[in-house]
Amino acid sequence: MRQIVWPLRAAVAVRLHRGGKFRGWLGARLGGDLELGDRAWRRILHAIGAVVLVYYPIPTNFFLVAPKEYILLAALGAVYVVEALRHLIGLQLPTIRPYEEGNRIGSFAIFGTAIVIAILVFPVPIACAVVLGTALVDPLAGEMRRHPRFRGWDLGVPFAAYWGLALIGLSPMGRWPLSPSIGLAALAAAIAIAVERPKVWWYDDDFGMALVPGAVLFVLGVTLLGLPGALSV
Repeated sequence: MRQIVWPLRAAVAVRLHRGGKFRGWLGARLGGDLELGDRAWRRILHAIGAVVLVYYPIPTNFFLVAPKEYILLAALGAVYVVEALRHLIGLQLPTIRPYEEGNRIGSFAIFGTAIVIAILVFPVPIACAVVLGTALVDPLAGEMRRHPRFRGWDLGVPFAAYWGLALIGLSPMGRWPLSPSIGLAALAAAIAIAVERPKVWWYDDDFGMALVPGAVLFVLGVTLLGLPGALSV
């Protein structure tokens, strides 16, 4: 396949970071170097994605200029603009990994797309479950897989974490009954961990961890079990 060469990419050098100073400092505080700081900061930013769940308690017209769903879509649009500029003019972003530096879409844009789809398409219990699980467990699974001392635990611990977070999302946050939520959360966790494992350049596990378990939960929970499927709390 012929590689696309963006004509403006080499003409402009703009970066949205300070050359790794903060990540170097963070890595040093954790007993490592810039590479460790870069990885840690990427994990932290990923976990912060769970903050999107504040979408639910915010009133629909809180922002005055537009309903909150439009604001959410506008925020995702801003992410797409940044990603487009990264490819068009070579905009440099922190935490971009080597395999994302070519023509591949950045993981941050894919993750943003996945959680916005989850919020706008799935009922509240399901969206809470998969957003919490994806935002917090994907970094955990990736970090455990890097260290030999966690070998043998790198499936069980992420599964248990996703199960617990999904259960919180389904029942206390989403108000589904506890009894079916326990089994549904376990099934969602098993699916999420399974789709997180493949590591190929064209596939991003954030998309799979959020949307595949979400679709299964919708079919089983809403369609088959008749659990509440409202899109708001």
